Amino acid sequence: MDFRKDSKKLEPLTMFSQSGLTDIILLLLIFFLLTSSFVTNFGIRVDVPRAEAGTTTDTQHISVAITSEGTFFVQGNQVARGNLSSHIRQEYQNNPQATLVIRADRDSKVDDAVRIMNIGQALNMNIVMATERYTQ
Repeated sequence: MDFRKDSKKLEPLTMFSQSGLTDIILLLLIFFLLTSSFVTNFGIRVDVPRAEAGTTTDTQHISVAITSEGTFFVQGNQVARGNLSSHIRQEYQNNPQATLVIRADRDSKVDDAVRIMNIGQALNMNIVMATERYTQ
């Protein structure tokens, strides 16, 4: 039984409107762009030790990262051990109020961190050791 008024066979829609899908993708794109700016990422992954008490640093800082293999990064750029003091000094001259933030991997040598602390002390910089907050 065919209840249609005409006996013609109806053709399926050949055009599909994607405007609703475009709106959803645009909203997701805006959401991810906004939330990604809240994530602080230093770029070099080091496993820093945990501390029970801590403070946050100001935005003016010079970040020095030490990996477990003994590789140094100043402001995200890999630096050779021999050029470490000149790179830190150059960053300090560009920003004399900056704090030296040391981000040493838990498995790195203490001697590497002390080397950076000595450079910062020679430049009369404030030195901060970065750690993760201890949670129980």
